[in-house]
Amino acid sequence: MTFAPHVIDPELDLELVRDIPVTPEAVFSAWTDPESLTQWFTPHPYTTPVCEIDLRPGGAFRTVMNDPDGQQIADSTGCYLHIVPNELLVWTSALTTDFRPQADAMPFTGILEFRPNGSGGCIYRAIAVHQDSAGRAQHEEMGFHQGWGIVVDQLVAHLQAI
Repeated sequence: MTFAPHVIDPELDLELVRDIPVTPEAVFSAWTDPESLTQWFTPHPYTTPVCEIDLRPGGAFRTVMNDPDGQQIADSTGCYLHIVPNELLVWTSALTTDFRPQADAMPFTGILEFRPNGSGGCIYRAIAVHQDSAGRAQHEEMGFHQGWGIVVDQLVAHLQAI
């Protein structure tokens, strides 16, 4: 591993860890290929019809999410902070392209860690780092664990189907 794993602050961070049967390389690819990401990123029956990725520190990450009736419910933009191919993606919703600040209803930093599990799959770790405990509580109440859990299941199913 070429980075130090994030240490969780239980007052500010939310974490989801899964041992999944797909390689870190496949997971990293699914998270960094817009065409792939639109297939699994939003819990079904919601959809992600738009995904734009500029995969570099300072590059933008944008997704548009629609409800089951096709109505847009979110147009979210973030900025990549740190990238270690096949191991780590770090981005924040507090910034946009080239580290420009942006207003956001719920700023957080997302950390995705992918470590080989020794059996051909990986340990998938998703962390949402918040500015304060109120932001953490809001994100948890919005369904962080359930929603991000569904999404990782969809990610695995997508990767196993291709």
